[in-house]
Amino acid sequence: MPIKRYPNNPILTKENIPYPVATVHNAGVVKFNGRYIMIFRSHKLNGRSILGKAESDDGFHFTVDEKPFMVPATEGVFGEYEEYGVEDPRVIFLDGEFLITYSAYSRHGVRIGLAKTKDFTTIQRISLITESDYRNVVIFPEKINGLYARLDRPHSEISPWSIWISYSPDLIYWGESRLIMRPCKYHWDEMKIGPGAPPIKTPRGWLNIYHGVFPTMDGCIYRLGVALHDLSDPSQIIAVGDDWILQPEEPYEITGYVHNVVFCCGAVPEDDGTVKLYWGGADSVMCVGTANIEELVDRCLNNSRQPL
Repeated sequence: MPIKRYPNNPILTKENIPYPVATVHNAGVVKFNGRYIMIFRSHKLNGRSILGKAESDDGFHFTVDEKPFMVPATEGVFGEYEEYGVEDPRVIFLDGEFLITYSAYSRHGVRIGLAKTKDFTTIQRISLITESDYRNVVIFPEKINGLYARLDRPHSEISPWSIWISYSPDLIYWGESRLIMRPCKYHWDEMKIGPGAPPIKTPRGWLNIYHGVFPTMDGCIYRLGVALHDLSDPSQIIAVGDDWILQPEEPYEITGYVHNVVFCCGAVPEDDGTVKLYWGGADSVMCVGTANIEELVDRCLNNSRQPL
């Protein structure tokens, strides 16, 4: 497999969190002032989710803040739509600030919230940028043809759990939406797919690390795959890797809050051409691995399937 697991995984467990939680998983990760900043999800002991923050000098050894980074709002429109928890953050740097998309759960379903921060000390909610039911929204880390762009995953009975693209002039109002990638029948991602980490820009295209789900008699298996999008028109998918790049194999990925899950919300490209990939193992712990970016691009181009 192209992903080399860090030998001391998992890098964060609930025992590392200085406040009561049942899990630590599904984290967005970026670099800020030379340090790695991780925004992770945790289930509280009542089952609802909050977001915490951890920092690292090397991307492997993290120290967790004493208090949660973001908890559900209690007032206004955000209070109504975050009532049941905030989950699965993705983080990018764009226009001089960090943007965080997250899943907001309430009695109305799940939709996507957008927040921003300049310093990871204070956070400002901007808008709820989808209706229900949406998950897994990732924003491209630069404007494309003057517009913000995002990948998302609405649920539709007609085209269930597929990847769409949308554009916005202001991060609030989104449109020009198109379905660009579906699950593949009789394949490792046949049940549902969704964006994982924010896309990574490479000379040959935008590298999209996505998750795919396969149903079995013993429950679902979550794996990671890769797709390559055109740089100037990311609605055009150049290739989708036919094989997965990571699947649950270690005990901390096979057994946990949700069995048989590797789920990625964050990836940090490095100057040496590698990428650090961060994933939640079994919805219980945080893990990291490394890969060569060009090798992942080759996985798309050299053994590919059709996106639709």
